[in-house]
Amino acid sequence: MSRQIFAAAALVLAVPTLAACGGDAPTEEAGVPGVTVSNARMVLAPVAGNPAAIYFDLSYDSDRPLALSRASVKGAESAVIHKYGMWNEQEQMVEASRMTLNKGETVKFEPGGLHVMAMNPSPELKAGGSTEMTLHFSGGKEEVVPVAIQAAGEDR
Repeated sequence: MSRQIFAAAALVLAVPTLAACGGDAPTEEAGVPGVTVSNARMVLAPVAGNPAAIYFDLSYDSDRPLALSRASVKGAESAVIHKYGMWNEQEQMVEASRMTLNKGETVKFEPGGLHVMAMNPSPELKAGGSTEMTLHFSGGKEEVVPVAIQAAGEDR
């Protein structure tokens, strides 16, 4: 019985000592290594409540494979990555599939090409303000990007 008590006491005393040896737990680095997002801006639709478009430049500089799978926008009901493609013999906006990024590549999300549609944006999203867009990548990685909000018709 005394052996069990001694063993339990030794264990209780040893745990804090062992934990102290390990130092602080490693902290996760913010953002996705190798990903740079610049020139991010949301252009509101001329009619309130219609989807807003988000444009930006996405650069990647890492040797590890990475794919962009989706986006989300703070203050919007949902977000969809769109591109233009042919459907029914007509050019239309279609949802973009998962996008593989290559080292040294910059992908431009711009009018007439790739863009993020912020669906059912909140009336609180106003020109001159800002919001956040989160880009979701393979492996559960996320990059949170500040986005300036512009009125419809402003320089895109």
